[in-house]
Formats: sequence, C-alpha cells, structure tokens
Amino acid sequence: MRLSTFLIPGLCFAAAVVSSVAIAHADSVEPEISVVATFPESNPFNQVVNGDRNQIFLTIENKSDRNVTLQSIGGSFHHPETGTLVKNTTSLTYGVPLLEGAKLQIPYAFHSEFKTGDLRLTIWLDHTTEDEKYRVIAYDSIVTIVEPEISWFDFKLISSYLIVAAMLGGASYYAYLTYFPALKVKNPKRRQEGSAPAATATGASTTGYDEDWIPEHHLKKPKARKTAVSSGEEQPSTGETSATEGRKRKTRK
Repeated sequence: MRLSTFLIPGLCFAAAVVSSVAIAHADSVEPEISVVATFPESNPFNQVVNGDRNQIFLTIENKSDRNVTLQSIGGSFHHPETGTLVKNTTSLTYGVPLLEGAKLQIPYAFHSEFKTGDLRLTIWLDHTTEDEKYRVIAYDSIVTIVEPEISWFDFKLISSYLIVAAMLGGASYYAYLTYFPALKVKNPKRRQEGSAPAATATGASTTGYDEDWIPEHHLKKPKARKTAVSSGEEQPSTGETSATEGRKRKTRK
C-alpha cells in the first residue's frame, strides 16, 4: 500500500512534465511552409533582362497545423562562385494570413542593372507564428543577365527618340534666333509702291504741290494747233514761204 501510494503521484507528475516538454518542443518547431518559385512560361531559360520589370511567381502552401502570417518577400544577387553579395532586390511587405492548409500564389517583381553574365539569385519569404519569425528560401539558383532586344518597331523606343529629337530641334531653333537674328532686307521698289497710295490718301498729287487753290483755267493745258492739209494741195516749201512773207511786209510799208 505504501509503495502504490508513492508510485501513483510520481507517475502523474512525470506524465505532466513530459507533456509540458512535448508541448514546448512542438511550439518551438518551425511550421512547415512549402514555397515553389518559377519564372513565367515566356522565360523558360530563367533570364533576367536589364531595365525591364522581371517577374517570378511564388506558390506558398501552409502544411502545418498552425496559422502563420506572410510578412514580406525579398531577394538578393550574389557572385556565382564566391557567393559575395552584389545587390539586394526590393523587399515587398504583405501581411497576409496563411491559414492551416491554405495555398497561395503571389507574383514578385524586381529590376536588374548589372553587367551581362551569370549571377546567383536568392529569393526568400519571412513569416511569423505566435510572435516567432521564420525565413524560408523560395529560390536559389543561377540566372543569366541579358540586355533587352532592340526592335525598330518598338513604340517606346520610337517615342523616346521623337521626344529627344523634338527637344533638340526646339533648343537649336531658340539658339539660332537668339544668337543669329534675321537681317531685314531693304527693298526700294516696295517703298515707292507704298508711298504712292499714301500720297493719294492725304490729297497731295504726284507733282509735289496741292492743286485745289489754283484756278481751273490755269490748270488747262493749251491744245496744239493742227494744220489741215488737203490731199490735192501741196505744202509750200521753205523758200516760197519766206518770199511771200517779204512781199506782205513791203505792201504794209
């Protein structure tokens, strides 16, 4: 009786200790979060284009029996051989809850401005569970940095060239007007043509004086006398005319 009296409470105490340790261990274990990162179908060779908006899709699944919260997604570029950090990508904050057994697909976009070649790209996500923060690697592989393809029918490229050409043309025209003003050409013919109507409008004649105050009979020009010669008569010669005038003078005397 005495042995059973002491044995039963001891077993109960040990079971309580074991259960508490198991619960604490379960709480300290990281929840199982599955993440798969894939490039779009249009990028089968995992190329990263400089200057473009590169995109990768993350499929996230909560396989644990606890609810977690997706906090952020980030990434970084590293040297393919030494693993030296080259540059971090943009970190995006979400704050999306992931319930038990939930599955979610999220696009992640980043930009690249590196030399062409191979780099190691690492993408991760951070999540929290009961005030504990965990990080899961979503992608860790070699990618190829390439330059964008040049197309003569690219609307963005053509519009950029047109805008630059318009700006340069406007600046050149402004500089030409500023430093090389146009010279005024003097045309005497236009001056004479323009002065004639002005003189007529003011009432002055082209003779240079006003004719309004001069009497009309002074303005009339004498008409030239016309000597009518019939067809049958002959015009006297110069010698006959002088002889006739001399005879008339003698008869007058």
